[in-house]
Amino acid sequence: MKVGFIGLGNMGSAMIGGMLTKGFVDKNDIIGADSFKPAIEKAAERFGIKTVADNHAVVAFADYLVIAVKPQTAEQVIKEISADITDDKVIISIIAGKSTGWLAEQFARPVKLVRVMPNTPALVGEAVSGVCRNEFVTEAEMAQCICLLQSFGKAEEVAEHLMDAVVGVSGSAPAYVYMFIEALADGAVAAGMPRGQAYRFAAQAVYGSAKMVLETGEHPGVLKDRVCSPGGTTIEAVKVLEEKGLRGAVLAAVEACVSKSKEL
Repeated sequence: MKVGFIGLGNMGSAMIGGMLTKGFVDKNDIIGADSFKPAIEKAAERFGIKTVADNHAVVAFADYLVIAVKPQTAEQVIKEISADITDDKVIISIIAGKSTGWLAEQFARPVKLVRVMPNTPALVGEAVSGVCRNEFVTEAEMAQCICLLQSFGKAEEVAEHLMDAVVGVSGSAPAYVYMFIEALADGAVAAGMPRGQAYRFAAQAVYGSAKMVLETGEHPGVLKDRVCSPGGTTIEAVKVLEEKGLRGAVLAAVEACVSKSKEL
């Protein structure tokens, strides 16, 4: 399988790094292009892949073509390469906010489209990506795409009408989590802990708790109850979080994010 990237920014680079680390694709089977020359040079040096300044060369090389450009340049890029897309090529779009319907309109003819909503933990191999496809992508092709995405984290197929929910629960969620970690650390600093140590303790607590949810498969409420001893310190803290409206604030934040995603 040969994979091409149009766009070698953070997310494109994270995908390439994951594919190479997991051995999913050989470096000789990857090609990338970017309009920003330093990005091309950095990818060539870091990964040893073939890089070019010509998007047409990327399309000609690739079986699976990843379009990893910003939404404001997407229409121009698609128009540039549209005539080069043959019926056997699968296009993987990580263009934020652009549906498979919108993409199909830009290509102006039937093409195989896979839409992906990853998140920034892809940079450390821990992304979670929502994936959907149009009717021209086969089961085998979708399976290949999922394998590719799982090289830098988790990936699941979702109905396209749920992609806005994916944005709210995972695409934007790292920002919410970083705020929570920062607040936890601030509390520890207030209690006298050095800030660097406070960040490490807070981040590891969040990481370990998330891993417990994923690996045990138990309901988060059950796991929470196990930490809350009767009359103990944790239930006292939980009581304050409930009084301050933590759940309601998070729900409202996700709803606002989903609503904004739909507008875009």
